Amino acid sequence: MYVVTGAGPVGWTVAETLALQGNEVRVVTRSGSGPEHPLIQRVRGDASDAAQFSEAVRGAQAIFHCIHGSKYRAKEWAAELPGAEQVVMDAAAAAGAVVVFPESLYSYSEPDRIMTEAGPREATGGKRGVRTSLLKAREAHSANTASVVAGDFFGPRVMMAHAGERMVPLVLAGKTVQVLGSADQPHSFTYVPDLAAAMIAAAQRPELWNRVLHAPTGPATTQRALAGAYAAAAEVGTPKVSAIPGWVLRVAGVFATDMRELAEMLYQFERPFVMDSSESQKLLGLDPTPLQDAAAATVAWWQAKRATLA
Repeated sequence: MYVVTGAGPVGWTVAETLALQGNEVRVVTRSGSGPEHPLIQRVRGDASDAAQFSEAVRGAQAIFHCIHGSKYRAKEWAAELPGAEQVVMDAAAAAGAVVVFPESLYSYSEPDRIMTEAGPREATGGKRGVRTSLLKAREAHSANTASVVAGDFFGPRVMMAHAGERMVPLVLAGKTVQVLGSADQPHSFTYVPDLAAAMIAAAQRPELWNRVLHAPTGPATTQRALAGAYAAAAEVGTPKVSAIPGWVLRVAGVFATDMRELAEMLYQFERPFVMDSSESQKLLGLDPTPLQDAAAATVAWWQAKRATLA
C-alpha cells in the first residue's frame, strides 16, 4: 500500500498512476479530496499532526509527500514545511517506509550553469534557502528518502504555474500571453506525469534511496516556444507573447509582498535556467515525454475543463 499526501497536480497524478498500475493507494488531505478510483482511499488528515499521520501510514511501503505551502511566500514555507516533513519522516521511519519528495531547482546555488544531480545545492535566503534546509534535513534524518527534482511544471491539472493558467487558457482564447522576465531565454519545464513516473520508480528502487534525482525533463525550451507548442496542439494561431520586464516586478515588490516573492525568482526567467536529467534517466530507466505529446495532453485537459464550465 502507498500513501500520498496532497491532491495537487503532483499528488493527484502520483496517486492515479499508482492505482492504474493496480496498487492500493491512500490519499491524505485536509479536505478528503483526490482521484476517484476503486483502489484509492481518500482520507481526511493533517500531515503535520503526528498522531493522525502515524495512523494514516500504517502498513505503507512508501509515502509520496506532495504538499506545498499555503502561500507562495518564504515566511509561510519556513513556518509550515519543515515541521510537516519531520512528522512525515518520523512516521515513515517507524513504519519502515521510504518517503519520496517532489523537489524544485530552487536550492541550486550555481543556476547559471546547467544544473545536474551533482551540482551544489547551497542556495541561501528566502524560498531558495528554505528548500536547501529541507534537503539537508532529509539527509540528516534516519528515514529513507528520495528527492526528485523537477523544473517548472506543465501538464494536466497544472493550474497555478507559469505554463499553466497564465499561458494555456490565453493561447486557446487567442489572447496575448504575458510572461515574466524574457520570452526567449532557455528554460527547463517538466511534464508532471514524467515527474510522477520518476517518483514511483524511485520508491520501488532501494538502490536509489537517500539521494537527489532529476525527473526526466526534455530539452530546455523558451516560454515563447512552449506557448507555440500549445497553439500547435490546439490548432489555433501562433500566439503573441510579450514579456513583463523584471524591473516592473521589482518596483511592484517594494509595495506588494506577492510581487516581491515573484521578483525573488526572476533570475530563472531573465537568464538561461537549464537542468540536465540524463544521469537520472539512465538510473530510473525513463525518458521524458516528447514536447508535442505533452503539449497535446495538456491542451486536451484544458479544453475538457473549459467544456465543463461552458
